This record gives sequence, structure tokens and C-alpha cells, in this order.
Amino acid sequence: MPSKHKKSLLVKIKDNVLGLIFALLIAILVRQTVFELYEIPTGSMRPTFKEQDRLIVSKTSFGLNFPLTPKHFYFNNSLVDRAQTIVFTGEGMDIPDVDTMYFYIFPGKKLYVKRLMGKPGDTLYFQEGKIYGIDAEGNDISSALNPEILGSIDHIPFIHFEGNVKTPTRTAQTILSPAILHQMNQPIAKLSYVFPQKVEGEMLIPDVKEYSDLWGIGNFAMLRLLSCEEIKNYTKEPLPEALLYLEIKHHPSIQTAFLGYDMQGRFRPMLGTEKSFFPIQENHARALFQGLYTARFVVKNGIAYRYSIEQAPPPASFCPKLDNVPDGCYEFYDGIAYQIDFGGITKVLPKEHPLYTFTTERLQTLFNLGIEWDLRFMPNPKRNDLFPSRYGYFREGALYAMGAPIASAEDPSLRAFIEQEKKTNRPFIPKPIPTKEEIKQYGLKIPEKMYLALGDNHAMSGDSRCFGFVPEGNLRGTPVYLFWPPGNRFGLPNQPFTAPSPTTILMWSILFVLIGIWYYRKHRKT
Repeated sequence: MPSKHKKSLLVKIKDNVLGLIFALLIAILVRQTVFELYEIPTGSMRPTFKEQDRLIVSKTSFGLNFPLTPKHFYFNNSLVDRAQTIVFTGEGMDIPDVDTMYFYIFPGKKLYVKRLMGKPGDTLYFQEGKIYGIDAEGNDISSALNPEILGSIDHIPFIHFEGNVKTPTRTAQTILSPAILHQMNQPIAKLSYVFPQKVEGEMLIPDVKEYSDLWGIGNFAMLRLLSCEEIKNYTKEPLPEALLYLEIKHHPSIQTAFLGYDMQGRFRPMLGTEKSFFPIQENHARALFQGLYTARFVVKNGIAYRYSIEQAPPPASFCPKLDNVPDGCYEFYDGIAYQIDFGGITKVLPKEHPLYTFTTERLQTLFNLGIEWDLRFMPNPKRNDLFPSRYGYFREGALYAMGAPIASAEDPSLRAFIEQEKKTNRPFIPKPIPTKEEIKQYGLKIPEKMYLALGDNHAMSGDSRCFGFVPEGNLRGTPVYLFWPPGNRFGLPNQPFTAPSPTTILMWSILFVLIGIWYYRKHRKT
């Protein structure tokens, strides 16, 4: 009888290494072309996806991807639906810290989850927290951009009024000029210092003369709450007595540009803005509290700071205090406070929890600092440019903040505010729905083979407003199932329903056939 020879240790090691490499290559091929399990690292897509959510991502939704490269073997633009969530790679895009490692071995680029809000040829205009638009053929696509299931999702056309500002690195006069203002990662305005003590502005977008006209930027404001003492540092105009005052910063303008210090300490030309003040009475304060949402935050020994999966806590000197709040991880959404437990599982806090304590001081802290959780965003006359990521707009005559109305159209205080605003040059007041002509002239035009990707949580999202449009080749797929944590979001994501694409059916059929062949061969051998 033939003798059986045992494999040597070296041969065993070689077989195991080759088997491991083969398995890793198959795993990467499947992850790149069929499906992938993905963990949400930030709150940019809340409430649809939250930190530590686990998703199944289909990589065949739009076609067939080329592995590890922003290209496709096959791509069908008609399979890409507006308002659906997408996954794309950051390769070749202006995104910091984009490198990653697959299985701690193979270099690659990070993936990002956003909502697709513009296709090639679309022209989009922002108003009322919504997006109005027309496609390349001039058809109205507003209903597709604002489906009923996304009624609680707001879209804001900027993160900060000036966006990303690029200046010369050095200057003999210490004035950094010109300042080129970028929104959607494209230059849109230039501010130049002209001796003596004068700033001239120039729009870089054809047929647009004023900054606030662009894309509907003038329909939105940045907000913060001022106490009765703080309001004295910001205006001398007489205002009604109130619990607090809502400072409304709006209508950025190149016509009123000035020299000043920005957040980075650069002395340069800056956009001028209008300032308005709305008195917050008891009913308005309650409305703000009942619509409150915040970033996820941690409380430790009465000190609060923003939660992050990767970063260490900031210095305590930058962190606000939340007295009498037990240690833990929390978040607010729609005025409801949640505690975050292991693995991102959330539970609703009872109404007697100290976080629900309603005072003007607590409301001001949660509103002004609830996104950044950084004391530098509190009102400070010496740093007046540093506004929190809170935005306001009008919808059907009502004043909105955090996606909910502060004051209805019939509110006497709001009516008085609007009448006073009408006496100013650039009033912050309700406006009619944009016409097709206005959308064409002032709207955001999506280039060919490019897509607009926005986060559902506009206040916390680094998206196309920062890094610009997403190239077609970078689209990898779409989330199809949320399998962790358990709760009311478990299951299909909040997006318009789309039937499985032909490539999805084909790839999964091939995968099941290969698995069947492997199982049959193994069963036959044993």
C-alpha cells in the first residue's frame, strides 16, 4: 500500500499563508463589487443613520465596480435616484484624512455615506429648508428632491457664509488679500483690499451680482441666543422685553465687505452681513426646547464634550458645564433626550431626568453649544464671527429653526418683527417659492458626470458643501439594510424605494451559484 507522507511545517505555513491571501483577495473582491458591512463613524446622517450604526451596503446598485479604483466596468445613471442614500469613495477628492487600510493590510480610501440630492445637469435652488430644482431638460424635479418620507430633513446650501477661504500665505502689510471664497469647493467670490481701508468685492459666478442671491443663500440665516445682558453688546436699537433674544445673521454681501480677523486669526477682507434680533418670549423658548436637537455628547463630572469614536476629549477649559446631569452619553432629537448605551443602543430618558430642566441658561447652552460643545461658540464681542451651526429660515410664513417652527405666521411678535425688517435694505422675511427662471439664473448647476451629496444632519455634515461634487466613478453603491442597533430604525433605510437593479440580481445569482458549486464539491469529497 502507498504510504502517506505528512506535510512539512514549511509546506503547511506556505499553504496557510497562500490560503489566507486568497481568502483576503476574495473578501476584498466581494466587498468592492457585491456587498459590504459598514459602520457609521459620525453623526452627519442623523437621524437616518447614527454613530455606531451597522449597515449592509449593496455595491451593485448602480452597476459593476472596478475593485479598489474609482471606475466602473458598467454604470447606469438611470439607476441613481435623487434623495436616496449613497456610498462613495473619497479617492481623488479634496477630503482630508481619506486614507485607510483594508484588513489592516491593503491600502485604500475611506467610504462616505450621504444623500444624493443632485444628478448631472440638474439646477438646484435652496429655500424653506428644501431644495427646488429642474433637470437637464427643464423638467421640475422638486417633488423628487423633497419626498414626504424626508419631511423632517432640512437642507442648507452652506456650512458657514464664507465657506472655505483661501488667502496668500504672506503679505508685507499683514493684510491677507485677496480672499477667495469657496462654496461647494468652487471659487464664487473675491474680496480685495484697496488702500486706504477699503474692500472691493467681485462675484466669480456669471450673471450673479450679489453673494446672497447665489443658490438661495439669502433665504437662510445663522442663529444664536443672547441673554438680556449680552444683547446690549450687539445692538443699541430698542427691543421688547424678553427672556432671550435670537440673533439672526443673514444676507452675506460683497457690497459691505470689511477688514477683520477670522476664526483662524487671519486679518483679511471679510463678507459683510445683516443682523436682526427677534425677542424670545416664553412660548418661543418652549418651542425651541421642544424642537431641540444636538450632537451626541458625553457628560463626565458635570463637564460636557462632543462624542467622537476616534478623538480624545478636548481640554476642559473649552467644555461647558451641565450641572446635576449624571455621567453618561446623551443626545437630543426633536426635543427628546436619549441615553446612549453599549453599541449605540439608545433609550428615551424619562421627563424627570435633569437634562430636561428648563431654564433660559440651559436653553442657551444647549442651543448655542449643542452642536460644537465648545465654549468658544458662546457669544463674545471679541470673536463675533464665531457662530454655532444653527440655521433659520421661513416656511409658509413661519420662522423655523432646527427643522421646527419657533413662531407661526400669525404670531404677533413675528408680525412685528417682519414689519420692522421691511424698513431695512436687506430684510429677512418670507419669500415666494422660486420660479423656473430664478432657479435657472441663481441655482446650483451640477456638472456632467458629477453628483451632489449632502448629509441629512446639515449642522454636522462634511459633504459636497466642503469637498464639492462627487465624480461618477466614485459612486460605489447604496445602503440597503440597517441591522444594528435594534429599534425603530432597524431594517430598510429611510429613502425612496428602488427595485433591485439588473446588476444586483446578476451578481447575487453568480455569488449563490459559486457558493452552491463550492458546497457541492465539498459535500461530494466528504
